[in-house]
Amino acid sequence: MAVYLHDIPLAEAQRRIREALQSAGLWGVLGKETLPISEALVGRVTAEPIWARLSSPHYHSAAMDGFAIRAEDTAGAMPTAPITLLVSSQAAYVDTGDVLPQWANAVVPIEQVEALNSAGQPADDPRHPYMIRLRAALTPWSHVRPMGEDIVATQLVLPAGHVLRAVDLGAIAACGHTEVTVTRKPRVAIIPTGDELIPIGQPVKPGDIIEFNSLVLAAQVTTWGGEPIRFPITPDEEELILEQVQEAARESDLILLNAGSSAGSEDFSARVIERLGELLFHGVAVRPGHPVIFGILSRPGAPPGDKVPIFGVPGYPVSAALTGEIFIEPLLALWTGRSPAQPEEIEAILTRKITSPAGDEDYVRVVVGEVGGRVVAAPLARGAGVITSLVRADGILVIPSGVQGIEAGEKVRVRLYTSSRNLNRTLFAIGSHDMSLDLLAQFLAERGLRLVSANVGSLGGLVALRRGEAHLAGSHLLDPETGIYNIRYVQQYLPNEKVMIVRWVEREQGLIVQSGNPKGIRGLEDLTRPDVTFVNRQRGAGTRVLLDYHLGRLGINPEVIRGYQQEEYTHLAVAAAVASGRADCGLGVTAAAKALDLDFIPLFQEAYDLIILCKYAEEERIRAVFDLMADSRFRHAVAQLPGYDVGQMGVIVQTC
Repeated sequence: MAVYLHDIPLAEAQRRIREALQSAGLWGVLGKETLPISEALVGRVTAEPIWARLSSPHYHSAAMDGFAIRAEDTAGAMPTAPITLLVSSQAAYVDTGDVLPQWANAVVPIEQVEALNSAGQPADDPRHPYMIRLRAALTPWSHVRPMGEDIVATQLVLPAGHVLRAVDLGAIAACGHTEVTVTRKPRVAIIPTGDELIPIGQPVKPGDIIEFNSLVLAAQVTTWGGEPIRFPITPDEEELILEQVQEAARESDLILLNAGSSAGSEDFSARVIERLGELLFHGVAVRPGHPVIFGILSRPGAPPGDKVPIFGVPGYPVSAALTGEIFIEPLLALWTGRSPAQPEEIEAILTRKITSPAGDEDYVRVVVGEVGGRVVAAPLARGAGVITSLVRADGILVIPSGVQGIEAGEKVRVRLYTSSRNLNRTLFAIGSHDMSLDLLAQFLAERGLRLVSANVGSLGGLVALRRGEAHLAGSHLLDPETGIYNIRYVQQYLPNEKVMIVRWVEREQGLIVQSGNPKGIRGLEDLTRPDVTFVNRQRGAGTRVLLDYHLGRLGINPEVIRGYQQEEYTHLAVAAAVASGRADCGLGVTAAAKALDLDFIPLFQEAYDLIILCKYAEEERIRAVFDLMADSRFRHAVAQLPGYDVGQMGVIVQTC
């Protein structure tokens, strides 16, 4: 087996892929097929240029209901000097789309004529009069669609390599075609492996992992023009994996062998590829996703030159999805004859310092929004298993190899997943985590707005406001001297800004403990027990400030608390740590405990406020938040969260 993770630069990996495919005769479109236009061809790629067989329209066509005439016969017509034309010899009634008589070169709309009978009186049927009177002259070809106005026979309608849209099918039919030749869809086999995997929908027990990578990879393949073939889960047994790969090689153009690309005792991907073909690399200097593997296999039962490429795709969800974007999308673009995806790029200001491995190209997921005329980008959680970071991400920031990090406030380039047009419809919130903000995001979405949030704690939110990186921040910072929330901290951190403080919710804080409270925890005093492990919030979080305030009042030294230095960034993350057994308890809100079926020991009531910069208060995005504060349906939804009180929602604590 090749040395594990001999990381090579991305450019070198791409070169090896290109040379291997060229050698195997796979560098280009795989094939083509001719299909009826009536089949759903949207998204398929034209394999040949489409030339018009017919003109469209293929005759001079009336563009209005009215009368076909010779424009020259209307010369001199004015309101005060009308002219009269005989229908039998000088005019003929036509409906929209009718063939224009050969002698005619214009159409006068029916509403612009006076239809008369032989006595010069209004005709009973305005479509079949004896004569018509006109009070305005027409120019030649008025209200006529001349032959070839849209398409002229023999002209190029669509080039090869064009991704078909619904309107393209109409153009193809209009110019005389009943079929269209498109590139063949590449067949992509996806083989998930792992003893810990279970199918979607099966009951989950500790140690089980729901297998969804193949679902994501298959959706990517479909989006990029391929035809996915999802294989069932294969256990971590080398011979079984080898058999599945051989089976996939018989019927597919590409194989994605998911998981088993690391160096553990049950990671067999590289060895299977070596046994069946040639291993071209194992490890690429990109994060996340560096354990990716690439090789070339011989197709079983086929001539010696018939090859099938295979990727060993890392098992972590983010790594798997990004492997698709980096390696699979360009390959499917090549095989289907279209151009590779070129995401829109924008320049943004980074809101938080990020570090990066010096030797890797680092793909950092970010949320993006427009604040005060500047575009800002806030990094999301970076774990390779954090699939929600891709769900929430508006784009990707690529940190080049050799760069060990980027400071907050620096300008960066972001490859967007969304359109830049959405940025001024985005409300950017940085600060303390609260579950009601998820409800706010949903209600704003109904109004065509988008809430993007980053959980950095209450103090971090105030700093973000000071730096101009957010419209608002959620905060619940208790002043130990006055017992009042947020005002002193706003004065301290935003001394030069006009700031509005709005009461959002009052909520219950307490100890989240395991179901049944097996340790018999009753209050903060129990945190000093040697058999109790605590999970804390990060520095600067309002919950951390609240905890420290009450520990000080009780005379408890934080250093005696096991797990005091163990930090999480949200209430739900604290609850997850307790539910998993990583901790016995943590301080958080009732709703987080109930969400994971944990027990809760109520201790304190606190105020959670929205801190809003006055200069944004009249923007549509902020006005929508104020509207929702008064919306009974929204208030009811928030009030249903356990431990939440909305009685003071919308009260102005500090005005502009």
